[in-house]
Amino acid sequence: MIVAITGAARGIGLATAQALKAQGAKVAIGDIDETAIPDGFDLAAKLDVTDRESFAAFLDQVDAELGPVDVLVNNAGIMPIGPLHEESDADARRCIDINVHGVMLGTKLAVERMLPRKKGQIINIASLAGVMPTPGLALYNASKAAVVAFTEAARQEYKSYGIKVSAVLPSFTNTELVAGTRSPKGQRNNEPGDIAAAVVKLIGKPRPRAIVPSKFAPTVALGGLFPARIREASSRFYGLDRIFLDYDPAARKAYDERIRDR
Repeated sequence: MIVAITGAARGIGLATAQALKAQGAKVAIGDIDETAIPDGFDLAAKLDVTDRESFAAFLDQVDAELGPVDVLVNNAGIMPIGPLHEESDADARRCIDINVHGVMLGTKLAVERMLPRKKGQIINIASLAGVMPTPGLALYNASKAAVVAFTEAARQEYKSYGIKVSAVLPSFTNTELVAGTRSPKGQRNNEPGDIAAAVVKLIGKPRPRAIVPSKFAPTVALGGLFPARIREASSRFYGLDRIFLDYDPAARKAYDERIRDR
Protein backbone atom coordinates (compact mmCIF):
# COMPACT_ATOMS: atom_id res chain seq x y z
CA MET A 1 0.00 0.00 0.00
CA ILE A 2 1.30 3.42 -0.98
CA VAL A 3 0.13 6.37 1.13
CA ALA A 4 0.77 10.07 0.57
CA ILE A 5 0.23 12.45 3.50
CA THR A 6 0.25 16.24 3.43
CA GLY A 7 1.52 18.46 6.23
CA ALA A 8 3.07 15.48 7.98
CA ALA A 9 6.32 16.89 9.35
CA ARG A 10 4.65 17.26 12.74
CA GLY A 11 1.61 16.44 14.84
CA ILE A 12 -1.26 14.34 13.54
CA GLY A 13 0.27 13.95 10.10
CA LEU A 14 3.55 12.64 11.45
CA ALA A 15 1.83 10.26 13.88
CA THR A 16 -0.28 8.95 11.00
CA ALA A 17 2.78 8.46 8.82
CA GLN A 18 4.52 6.55 11.61
CA ALA A 19 1.48 4.36 12.26
CA LEU A 20 1.06 3.46 8.60
CA LYS A 21 4.78 2.81 8.18
CA ALA A 22 4.54 0.41 11.13
CA GLN A 23 1.71 -1.36 9.28
CA GLY A 24 4.03 -1.97 6.32
CA ALA A 25 2.83 0.82 4.03
CA LYS A 26 5.15 2.82 1.81
CA VAL A 27 4.72 6.38 3.07
CA ALA A 28 5.38 9.63 1.22
CA ILE A 29 5.30 12.88 3.18
CA GLY A 30 4.82 16.29 1.64
CA ASP A 31 5.22 19.41 3.78
CA ILE A 32 5.86 23.11 3.23
CA ASP A 33 8.77 22.69 5.66
CA GLU A 34 10.37 19.59 4.18
CA THR A 35 13.50 20.03 6.28
CA ALA A 36 11.42 19.23 9.39
CA ILE A 37 10.36 15.80 8.08
CA PRO A 38 12.13 13.09 10.11
CA ASP A 39 14.14 10.37 8.42
CA GLY A 40 12.69 6.91 7.97
CA PHE A 41 10.01 7.44 5.35
CA ASP A 42 10.00 6.31 1.75
CA LEU A 43 9.76 9.81 0.30
CA ALA A 44 9.94 13.31 1.75
CA ALA A 45 9.31 16.35 -0.41
CA LYS A 46 8.44 20.02 -0.27
CA LEU A 47 4.75 20.59 -0.83
CA ASP A 48 2.62 23.71 -0.93
CA VAL A 49 -0.94 22.40 -0.86
CA THR A 50 -2.31 25.71 -2.13
CA ASP A 51 -0.36 25.47 -5.39
CA ARG A 52 -1.54 23.10 -8.14
CA GLU A 53 1.90 22.70 -9.70
CA SER A 54 3.48 21.87 -6.35
CA PHE A 55 0.75 19.35 -5.43
CA ALA A 56 0.78 17.69 -8.85
CA ALA A 57 4.58 17.46 -8.79
CA PHE A 58 4.44 15.79 -5.37
CA LEU A 59 1.94 13.15 -6.51
CA ASP A 60 3.90 12.62 -9.74
CA GLN A 61 7.06 12.07 -7.69
CA VAL A 62 5.26 9.51 -5.55
CA ASP A 63 4.04 7.72 -8.68
CA ALA A 64 7.51 7.70 -10.20
CA GLU A 65 9.44 6.59 -7.12
CA LEU A 66 6.97 4.43 -5.19
CA GLY A 67 4.07 3.67 -7.50
CA PRO A 68 0.45 4.84 -7.85
CA VAL A 69 -1.01 6.35 -4.67
CA ASP A 70 -3.51 4.06 -3.00
CA VAL A 71 -4.41 6.49 -0.19
CA LEU A 72 -4.09 10.26 0.05
CA VAL A 73 -4.43 11.79 3.51
CA ASN A 74 -5.14 15.52 3.25
CA ASN A 75 -3.85 16.59 6.64
CA ALA A 76 -2.20 20.00 6.15
CA GLY A 77 -3.95 22.78 8.01
CA ILE A 78 -3.54 25.83 10.25
CA MET A 79 -5.60 27.18 13.16
CA PRO A 80 -5.63 30.92 13.80
CA ILE A 81 -7.56 31.79 16.98
CA GLY A 82 -8.75 34.89 18.81
CA PRO A 83 -11.42 37.58 18.49
CA LEU A 84 -12.78 37.62 14.96
CA HIS A 85 -12.52 41.40 14.57
CA GLU A 86 -8.81 41.20 15.36
CA GLU A 87 -8.06 38.52 12.75
CA SER A 88 -6.37 39.98 9.67
CA ASP A 89 -7.74 39.52 6.17
CA ALA A 90 -4.48 37.77 5.34
CA ASP A 91 -5.07 35.22 8.12
CA ALA A 92 -8.58 34.57 6.85
CA ARG A 93 -7.42 34.04 3.28
CA ARG A 94 -4.54 31.82 4.33
CA CYS A 95 -6.76 29.69 6.58
CA ILE A 96 -9.23 29.08 3.76
CA ASP A 97 -6.48 28.61 1.18
CA ILE A 98 -4.70 25.89 3.15
CA ASN A 99 -7.54 24.22 5.03
CA VAL A 100 -10.16 24.27 2.27
CA HIS A 101 -8.54 24.86 -1.10
CA GLY A 102 -5.65 22.54 -0.19
CA VAL A 103 -8.08 19.71 0.58
CA MET A 104 -10.12 20.37 -2.55
CA LEU A 105 -7.03 20.50 -4.74
CA GLY A 106 -5.53 17.34 -3.29
CA THR A 107 -8.82 15.49 -3.67
CA LYS A 108 -9.22 16.56 -7.30
CA LEU A 109 -5.67 15.60 -8.23
CA ALA A 110 -5.95 12.25 -6.47
CA VAL A 111 -9.30 11.46 -8.10
CA GLU A 112 -7.82 12.17 -11.54
CA ARG A 113 -5.17 9.53 -10.87
CA MET A 114 -7.51 7.01 -9.24
CA LEU A 115 -10.36 7.07 -11.77
CA PRO A 116 -8.54 5.08 -14.49
CA ARG A 117 -7.76 2.36 -11.89
CA LYS A 118 -11.28 2.52 -10.41
CA LYS A 119 -9.89 2.33 -6.91
CA GLY A 120 -8.30 4.50 -4.28
CA GLN A 121 -9.02 6.22 -1.00
CA ILE A 122 -8.92 9.83 0.15
CA ILE A 123 -9.07 10.73 3.84
CA ASN A 124 -9.53 14.38 4.78
CA ILE A 125 -8.60 15.50 8.28
CA ALA A 126 -11.41 17.81 9.33
CA SER A 127 -12.30 18.62 12.94
CA LEU A 128 -15.17 18.63 15.41
CA ALA A 129 -14.81 22.38 14.94
CA GLY A 130 -16.45 21.80 11.57
CA VAL A 131 -19.72 20.85 13.25
CA MET A 132 -19.41 22.66 16.60
CA PRO A 133 -18.91 26.44 16.13
CA THR A 134 -16.94 28.01 18.98
CA PRO A 135 -16.21 31.65 19.94
CA GLY A 136 -12.70 32.68 19.01
CA LEU A 137 -12.45 29.99 16.36
CA ALA A 138 -14.66 31.39 13.60
CA LEU A 139 -12.09 31.20 10.78
CA TYR A 140 -11.15 27.63 11.63
CA ASN A 141 -14.79 26.66 12.18
CA ALA A 142 -15.66 27.93 8.73
CA SER A 143 -12.77 26.14 7.07
CA LYS A 144 -13.44 22.78 8.71
CA ALA A 145 -17.20 23.02 8.09
CA ALA A 146 -16.31 23.38 4.43
CA VAL A 147 -14.07 20.30 4.60
CA VAL A 148 -16.86 18.24 6.20
CA ALA A 149 -19.39 19.23 3.53
CA PHE A 150 -16.93 18.89 0.66
CA THR A 151 -15.82 15.44 1.79
CA GLU A 152 -19.38 14.12 2.04
CA ALA A 153 -20.30 15.46 -1.39
CA ALA A 154 -17.15 13.96 -2.93
CA ARG A 155 -17.82 10.65 -1.17
CA GLN A 156 -21.25 10.40 -2.73
CA GLU A 157 -19.99 11.47 -6.15
CA TYR A 158 -17.19 8.93 -6.47
CA LYS A 159 -18.36 5.90 -4.50
CA SER A 160 -19.68 4.22 -7.66
CA TYR A 161 -16.22 4.62 -9.25
CA GLY A 162 -14.46 2.60 -6.58
CA ILE A 163 -12.99 5.64 -4.84
CA LYS A 164 -13.65 5.97 -1.12
CA VAL A 165 -13.65 9.43 0.49
CA SER A 166 -13.84 9.91 4.26
CA ALA A 167 -13.44 12.61 6.90
CA VAL A 168 -11.83 12.38 10.32
CA LEU A 169 -13.15 14.79 12.94
CA PRO A 170 -10.84 15.02 15.97
CA SER A 171 -11.64 16.96 19.11
CA PHE A 172 -8.87 18.84 20.99
CA THR A 173 -5.56 17.17 20.18
CA ASN A 174 -2.17 17.81 21.77
CA THR A 175 -0.40 19.47 18.86
CA GLU A 176 0.90 22.99 18.21
CA LEU A 177 -2.57 24.02 17.08
CA VAL A 178 -3.82 24.19 20.68
CA ALA A 179 -0.69 25.84 22.12
CA GLY A 180 -1.55 28.40 24.77
CA THR A 181 -5.10 27.12 25.29
CA ARG A 182 -6.62 24.90 27.95
CA SER A 183 -8.69 21.75 27.67
CA PRO A 184 -12.47 21.86 28.04
CA LYS A 185 -13.68 21.23 31.60
CA GLY A 186 -13.39 17.57 32.57
CA GLN A 187 -12.07 16.45 29.18
CA ARG A 188 -8.78 14.89 28.15
CA ASN A 189 -7.17 15.96 24.91
CA ASN A 190 -6.48 13.41 22.22
CA GLU A 191 -2.92 12.48 21.45
CA PRO A 192 -1.86 12.55 17.77
CA GLY A 193 -1.62 8.76 17.89
CA ASP A 194 -5.35 8.56 18.61
CA ILE A 195 -6.09 10.27 15.32
CA ALA A 196 -3.52 8.14 13.53
CA ALA A 197 -5.24 5.01 14.83
CA ALA A 198 -8.56 6.28 13.45
CA VAL A 199 -6.98 6.81 10.03
CA VAL A 200 -5.49 3.31 10.05
CA LYS A 201 -8.88 1.90 10.98
CA LEU A 202 -10.60 3.86 8.19
CA ILE A 203 -8.18 2.47 5.64
CA GLY A 204 -8.90 -1.06 6.81
CA LYS A 205 -12.65 -0.52 7.04
CA PRO A 206 -13.76 2.58 5.12
CA ARG A 207 -16.79 4.57 6.28
CA PRO A 208 -17.91 8.16 5.67
CA ARG A 209 -16.79 9.71 8.94
CA ALA A 210 -14.74 8.96 12.04
CA ILE A 211 -15.09 11.11 15.16
CA VAL A 212 -12.24 11.01 17.66
CA PRO A 213 -12.92 10.19 20.42
CA SER A 214 -15.92 8.16 19.32
CA LYS A 215 -17.81 9.01 22.54
CA PHE A 216 -18.61 12.40 20.96
CA ALA A 217 -20.44 10.83 18.00
CA PRO A 218 -23.88 10.91 19.69
CA THR A 219 -23.36 14.56 20.65
CA VAL A 220 -22.58 15.44 17.06
CA ALA A 221 -25.53 13.43 15.74
CA LEU A 222 -28.02 14.98 18.16
CA GLY A 223 -26.50 18.42 18.66
CA GLY A 224 -28.52 20.10 15.94
CA LEU A 225 -31.74 18.97 17.58
CA PHE A 226 -31.16 21.02 20.74
CA PRO A 227 -32.24 24.66 20.99
CA ALA A 228 -29.50 27.27 20.75
CA ARG A 229 -29.84 28.17 24.45
CA ILE A 230 -29.08 24.56 25.43
CA ARG A 231 -26.03 24.37 23.15
CA GLU A 232 -24.75 27.69 24.46
CA ALA A 233 -25.28 26.67 28.09
CA SER A 234 -23.30 23.49 27.44
CA SER A 235 -20.53 25.53 25.83
CA ARG A 236 -20.32 27.75 28.90
CA PHE A 237 -20.30 24.75 31.25
CA TYR A 238 -17.28 23.23 29.52
CA GLY A 239 -15.57 26.60 29.12
CA LEU A 240 -15.69 26.45 25.34
CA ASP A 241 -17.10 29.95 25.16
CA ARG A 242 -13.77 31.40 26.35
CA ILE A 243 -11.03 28.85 25.55
CA PHE A 244 -10.02 30.48 22.25
CA LEU A 245 -10.50 34.02 23.52
CA ASP A 246 -8.71 33.79 26.89
CA TYR A 247 -5.48 32.14 25.77
CA ASP A 248 -1.77 32.72 26.34
CA PRO A 249 -0.38 34.66 23.34
CA ALA A 250 3.22 34.09 24.45
CA ALA A 251 2.71 30.32 24.41
CA ARG A 252 1.28 30.54 20.87
CA LYS A 253 3.86 33.00 19.53
CA ALA A 254 6.12 30.45 17.83
CA TYR A 255 3.21 28.67 16.17
CA ASP A 256 1.51 31.88 15.04
CA GLU A 257 4.74 33.16 13.52
CA ARG A 258 5.38 29.87 11.72
CA ILE A 259 1.95 29.67 10.09
CA ARG A 260 2.20 33.26 8.89
CA ASP A 261 5.83 33.24 7.71
CA ARG A 262 5.32 31.65 4.30
